[in-house]
Amino acid sequence: MGLKTEALIGGFAEPVFHAQSVFKMLMDGMARPGTIQTVQPDVAPPAPLGIAAGTIALTLCDHDTPVWLSQGLARSAVPEWLGFHTGAPLTTEKAEARFAFTEAGTALSSFGLFASGTQEYPDRSTTLVIELAELEGGRMLTLMGPGIQSVAEIAPIGLPETFLRLWTENRALFPRGVDIVLTAGKRFLCLPRTTKITATEI
Repeated sequence: MGLKTEALIGGFAEPVFHAQSVFKMLMDGMARPGTIQTVQPDVAPPAPLGIAAGTIALTLCDHDTPVWLSQGLARSAVPEWLGFHTGAPLTTEKAEARFAFTEAGTALSSFGLFASGTQEYPDRSTTLVIELAELEGGRMLTLMGPGIQSVAEIAPIGLPETFLRLWTENRALFPRGVDIVLTAGKRFLCLPRTTKITATEI
């Protein structure tokens, strides 16, 4: 399949209905950090963009939301696919991006390089969508904060060792900072900037 064909197919079959359902799941995920959600719409983004990540892109991105892509995504058919289905402009400047997508295995740079909003407009920040190998079966992390009754636990596979340090630096910026969505295949979980994440002691 050529790049051109790949860019034209694999979007939402029913764009309005599907985007609304996924948006509701994302809002629910942000309200209940660490809760794993499974996307229903049958989309087929070009590799290496995962299904959940592609679904989130189709739901949130439009001509007003600059998107930053990691190197592997930028070199694939993903830019054309995103452009065709969402009209979102691409940017190579992390600080300009409203949404940023990384494929599995990408080294994470400091979250401070992305837009963190301002004190007056903390929502003018980047939402970072990070593809991982799996959302379960890895090193256990404990979540605390708004939307979590006491504590929640997640165990994603593929988060780099630097993640906790990067996240602690991000939380220190509150109310500014980035929000993160971790994806793996058809599943995702949300980590809003209000969430405290610590390594679970074994």
